[in-house]
This record gives sequence, C-alpha cells and structure tokens, in this order.
Amino acid sequence: MKEYCLELTAARQSSADKYNVMREYVQAYALRIMHGAGVFQSTAFVGGTALRFLYDLPRFSEDLDFSLHQKPVISFVDLMRVIKQEFVLAGYSVSVSYEDEKTVQSAFLKFEGLMYEAGLSPLKTQKFSIKIEIDTNPPQGANLTTQIVNKFFPIAFLSYDLSSLLAGKMHALLTRKYTKGRDFFDIAWYLSRFKTISPNLTMLHNALTQTGFKKPMPGRDNWRQYLHDVVEKVDWKLVYKDVVNFLENPNDMDVFTKANVLKLIDNVEGG
Repeated sequence: MKEYCLELTAARQSSADKYNVMREYVQAYALRIMHGAGVFQSTAFVGGTALRFLYDLPRFSEDLDFSLHQKPVISFVDLMRVIKQEFVLAGYSVSVSYEDEKTVQSAFLKFEGLMYEAGLSPLKTQKFSIKIEIDTNPPQGANLTTQIVNKFFPIAFLSYDLSSLLAGKMHALLTRKYTKGRDFFDIAWYLSRFKTISPNLTMLHNALTQTGFKKPMPGRDNWRQYLHDVVEKVDWKLVYKDVVNFLENPNDMDVFTKANVLKLIDNVEGG
C-alpha cells in the first residue's frame, strides 16, 4: 500500500536513502503483482535487481529485467493493464506506457505525486518511474532455478542461477559501448562473495554470438583474462561516479578499487 511506502521513506534521513527505499518498495510491489499474474511460471527474473532481491547485492537498482523462457500465461499488454489496476487500487496515481512489438518488450510506470508526498520534490506533478523489460528472445543455455524471497512480500521467483547471472553480467561488460559503473561493482561483489564461481559459458557464448561479438569466445581457462582486460582499461573514476549513489554503503568503493578488483579476478578459483 502507498501508506506503507511513505512510512518507509519517512523513516530514512537523507534524500538519497528516501529515494532508494521508495523505489525498491515500488519495485517489490510490481514484482508481487507480476507473481500474482503468473509471470514467473514462464519468465525469469534477471539483471541487477534480481541480484539485489535474490542475493542481497548491496546496491540499489533501477530497472526490472526479465527473460521469457516459454509461452507466457498473460500477454504483455494484459500484464500492464493488471499492474496499473493493482497500483491504483493500492492508492497510487500511475500511468503506464509500453512497447510490446519489439523483441525486448518494455514499459514505464510513472507515478505522479509520490515524490511530493515522500518529501523528495516540491512539485506535486513531479513523476517517479520504474522500467520493466522482458526479453522475448534471450540467449539459450541459462540454468533456471526457483527461489522464495520475502523482501516486503513473499514471492516465488523463477530466475537464472548464479553462474548464468554472472554470464549475463560478463556479456554486458564485454559488449556495452559506455562505462556503466554498476556492472563493475557487481563483478567485484560476485568475486568477493563467491570465491569459486565461474560463468555459464554456454549461455555467455550464445549471448555474445547473438549480439555480434567478433573476438574469440571466452573459455574455461581464459574468461578471467577477458574480465581483467576490461577492468584494466576502464577509467575507475567513471565507475565510481556511476555507482556511488546506488550503494547501501558508498565506502564499499574504498575497498573495490581497480587494483583490488584485478586481484579478485586473478584469484578467483572457479573453472
């Protein structure tokens, strides 16, 4: 309910903390609606927000990303209708815009008045939005798992396993044309928390092929070198600038320096 969302934001001190907890609660409410609509019977929760909800990644995330793995039980258009209806019933003023004819279906949920009521904007008309994306043609080879998580609400998620989520993160790092610091933070977190992890190479190869990767494919013996090269070349100041406002504890970046992340990559034990 909207009242509880506002209670959560009121309990936080800084504007950044208020905004982050507001966004995360609204995300959780959207996920609850999607669960009730049967989305997770056919669609896997992926990306940074999945890492946040499923594995307690210590950073906040913007978008809700999903991969379709069998015929959906509800169409994207009908899903957006249900999401809007449920948010309105919960007391929110929300509009929904969407694109359902592309391979990656996308939608923006725009909430009017919530920023004002949370004390984050002097304007009643200021809008706050979250984005939902469903890839209807994801790379093959992901390992799927089901997890029950209670973050505001109990939800049974269909998701990728950790090695497949890592493959997705590696694909982003190897192909993204700009520096997204959150990618680098996530890799550092992965390798510091899961010492023996390795990417799902089948999925990674399929993802790279799908997006026209021209170099030789990473393998069991050299995938770390691919990560090492990307981290070594990046401007770490840009990494810091992008990610710091999303972190639960900004001081994490004092630990995840470029030098330390390179050591993590070199020392990971996964095959």
